[in-house]
Amino acid sequence: MNFEFDIAVLGGGPGGYVAAIRAAQLGFKTVLIEKDNLGGVCLNWGCIPTKSLLKNAEIFDLMKNHSAGFGISVEGLSFDFNKIISRSRDISDRITKNVELLVKKNKIERIRGFGKLISKNQIDIFDNENKKIKSVSAGNIIVATGARPKKIDSIPVDRKNIITSTEAMNLPAQPKDMIIIGAGAIGIEFAYFYSVLGTKVTIIEMMDQILPVEDKEVSETLVKSFKKRGISIYTSAKVEKAESTADGANVHIVYEGKKIELHAEKVLTAVGVTGNVEGFGLEELGVELFKNHIKVDKRNYSTSVPGIFAIGDVIGPPWLAHVASSEGINCVESIKGLNPVPVNYENIPGCTYCIPQVASVGMTEAKARAAGYELKIGKFPFMASGKAFAAGDREGFVKLIFDAKYGELLGAHIIGPEATELIAELTLAKSMEATFESIVKTVHAHPTLSESIMEAAANAYGESIHI
Repeated sequence: MNFEFDIAVLGGGPGGYVAAIRAAQLGFKTVLIEKDNLGGVCLNWGCIPTKSLLKNAEIFDLMKNHSAGFGISVEGLSFDFNKIISRSRDISDRITKNVELLVKKNKIERIRGFGKLISKNQIDIFDNENKKIKSVSAGNIIVATGARPKKIDSIPVDRKNIITSTEAMNLPAQPKDMIIIGAGAIGIEFAYFYSVLGTKVTIIEMMDQILPVEDKEVSETLVKSFKKRGISIYTSAKVEKAESTADGANVHIVYEGKKIELHAEKVLTAVGVTGNVEGFGLEELGVELFKNHIKVDKRNYSTSVPGIFAIGDVIGPPWLAHVASSEGINCVESIKGLNPVPVNYENIPGCTYCIPQVASVGMTEAKARAAGYELKIGKFPFMASGKAFAAGDREGFVKLIFDAKYGELLGAHIIGPEATELIAELTLAKSMEATFESIVKTVHAHPTLSESIMEAAANAYGESIHI
C-alpha cells in the first residue's frame, strides 16, 4: 500500500522534532505535525526559558552578595523584573525559530495544527477552531504529544493566584511571597529564582526530603543552602487543600501532626506531570494506556497497535527532554531496521539548575544498599578544590558510589559549581562500566573542577591526595 509519507510524527517537542530529523536523515519521507511552536514545553515553557531566568538570578546574587570578595564595588544594584522575563521569552522564541529552520533544512513537511489518528495510517489535522484542514497518511506514526502539569482537585489552579510553572515564568510582576507545592526539580528551581530576587519563598514537600530522587546527603546540603537564603521548608507535609483569596491564596497543610494554614500572594503547584493522551484517537484505535500514559515496548517504542509508536513524556517517566530525544532516535532507527542499542534507563543523568547545582546518575547510596551491594563510597568537597577556591564557589561535594567487590561505578552525585556539566563525565564512565581505578588513573587537568571527580574516586579507596 502506498502512503503519502513514510513516517508521520505527532508532536514537535524534543522527542518529536528530533525523531523527525533523524527520520529524514535516514531517507524517510517525513511529516511533523504540531499545533504550537516547535520545541514543546522544554524550549517554549521549560528547560530553556527557565535556564535564562536562573542565570539572571545567579548573576544578581553574585553581584549583590559576593562581588566585594572579588574586589569589585557595586553601587545602586537593581533589576528590572519585566526585562528578566522578556529576556527569557526572547531566548525561547529565537531557539524555537532555529528548530523550525532545522526542520526545513531537512526537508521535513511541517504542518501546524492538532492531529488526530483516524486509523493506524491516517491523521486528520484540525485548526484552533476544530475545523479539519488536512489529512495525511503514513506507513508509520510516532506519537510524541508530551505531558502537562498534573491537576489535583484539592489544589484548584486558576492561573492567577494558584499557578503552574507556565505562569510562574511569565508573571507580570514579582510576587512578594510564594508557596511552592512540590520540591522536585521544577519547584526547587523556581524557589531559587524567586528567593534570590527577594520573594519570600516557602516549599512544601510530601516526601521526607526535597529533591526526593536525589541522594540524601545532597538533599540535606541543599536544605542548608536554601535556609541560609531565607527559604522556609516543610518536608513530610501533607497538603489538605489550597484556595484562592482576594489577595492571594491559602494553603492548608498537616505538618508534624499539626494543622497549619499558610498564605502567599502566589501558590505554585509543581507536583508532577501527566501524559497528553486525550483527544488524539488513541483509545479508539486500541492503543493501550497505562496510568494516563501510552504503554510501549521500550526496545523499539512500539505500541499495542502495529505501525504506531510513542516516545517522550507521553510514555511516562523519566520526564526529561534528553530522554525523549534519545527515544526518538532509537525509535526511528528501529523502524529502519538498524537494531540500535536500547536506551539505558539506569544511566540517565538528572540535573537541577539551582545554585548550588545538583546532578546525578545511577543509584543513590540508599538504593545501592537496598539492592544488596557492599559499597565503597568516596567524597570530595569543593572546599578542597583549588579551582573552586579561585572561582569563589566552594559549596558542595562530589560523591561516588562503587561496588566494593568489582570496583564498578554504581552512582554519582554532585552538588556544587557546574554540577550539571560535570555529570557528563560520570554518565559516560558509568555507560562504559568504569571502575574507580579507571577514573583515578585518567589524568585530569589542573586546576579544574573535574579533578574533584578523580579525587572522590580515590577517596573511596583511601588514595585521595588532597583530603
